[in-house]
Amino acid sequence: MASATASHGAPPQSGLRRVVSASMAGTIVEWYEFFLYATAATLVFNLIMFPPSDDPYAGIIAAFVTYAVGFVARPLGGIVFGHFGDKYGRKKLLQLAIILVGVATFLMGCLPTFQQVGYWAPALLVLLRFAQGFAVGGEWGGGVLLVAEHSPDKTRGFWASFPQAAVPIGNLVATIVLLVLSRTLSPEAFLAWGWRVGFWLSVVIVAIGYYIRTKITDAPIFLEVQKEVEEQEHVRYGVFEVVRRYPRGVLTAMGLRFAENIMYYLVVTFSITYLKIALEVNTAEILGMLVVAHIVHMIVIPLVGGLADRVGRKPVYAIGTVGAAAWGFIAFPMFDTKEPVIIILAICLGLVIHSFMYAPQPAIMSEMFPTRMRYSGVSLGYQVTSIVAGSLAPIIATALLSGSGSYIPVAIYLAVAAAITLVAVVSMRETKGSSLHELDRVDRERLVAETGSVHVPTAR
Repeated sequence: MASATASHGAPPQSGLRRVVSASMAGTIVEWYEFFLYATAATLVFNLIMFPPSDDPYAGIIAAFVTYAVGFVARPLGGIVFGHFGDKYGRKKLLQLAIILVGVATFLMGCLPTFQQVGYWAPALLVLLRFAQGFAVGGEWGGGVLLVAEHSPDKTRGFWASFPQAAVPIGNLVATIVLLVLSRTLSPEAFLAWGWRVGFWLSVVIVAIGYYIRTKITDAPIFLEVQKEVEEQEHVRYGVFEVVRRYPRGVLTAMGLRFAENIMYYLVVTFSITYLKIALEVNTAEILGMLVVAHIVHMIVIPLVGGLADRVGRKPVYAIGTVGAAAWGFIAFPMFDTKEPVIIILAICLGLVIHSFMYAPQPAIMSEMFPTRMRYSGVSLGYQVTSIVAGSLAPIIATALLSGSGSYIPVAIYLAVAAAITLVAVVSMRETKGSSLHELDRVDRERLVAETGSVHVPTAR
């Protein structure tokens, strides 16, 4: 087994599982903290961090604006971490990311309220949210590449989907923490201090994630290319190089990301707003529903990742895109029944559809760019889209609901986003089973043709 996987640049199964565990551990930490903010924005921050208002949607929109700041910071984090991750390695940058997001999240739990310090409260919240988003922007690319570059070509979709499955696990942990706090404390105590406990607990989770990540190394294919970049002055890396040489890959990645990112935040963030404000569903009940949905999401993602290895990346992604276009028209009438089981089914359906887009993403994007600029390429394509997609989705959806009093404009908004992503799916190349070594070989040949001075290593 060791010899078979080594020939494809992948470690034995025991080593690959260790890499997967390390990547997932950090991703769980990052998204525990990121989702904790998303939930608190709807349940807490809208009430204590901004000026009082008679409009129940005003505080939520203000909280979602600060939520969007994290998305604006993510591309910057992706560019910076991508640049230095391509130079110094995925592992070092991932360790830095997990510390940065942990510190920012802990400090969020220490923030004073608007009543205590006035507008300093939202200002400090924005600052910490920016730091959190910056770190998460660097986390995703490094986390998935750590696995993708260790994985065998034929099963890369399956293995690289595990860091994606860590996202609902992080969300699940955050939801459980908030659910326990909201059910064991009075509403007054939860609003006064209980919500802070979830942010402070991040210290423990960060310590565990950081320790696990010290036990792995960068993939052999990266170490090989890193040495080559150091020796050859004409071999460049970073965001400008990837935009100049692989613009189609960057644009395709952005298109693929668009509807997926919007749908996710409509399902897990805006749904809370719709259920709580429009339908007046109890907070603890909503969090309990999300626990079930996150478990389903966690289980489905690796299954879909394996499906993408068998039938291809494009058909799997297309199923998710078409499903996203229909979800809003199906789910909101299910929400309106106010029946818990039906509401849970609607949320679970949304996350299952989302999995068909989300699970294949790491493999697809890894197979678009050569190793020397892969961290920059995947981070740029993945994170820049979040500025106009996920960051604005809860704001736009809340404004549409507030202005029209109907879910129909929200459903149309998601359907239009899905149409844009479907164009990217149709135009992308099928990369199922492709070799990262072959991608690097083609990239080297292009450089040789241009400069005539790049050393091409002998075949292994």
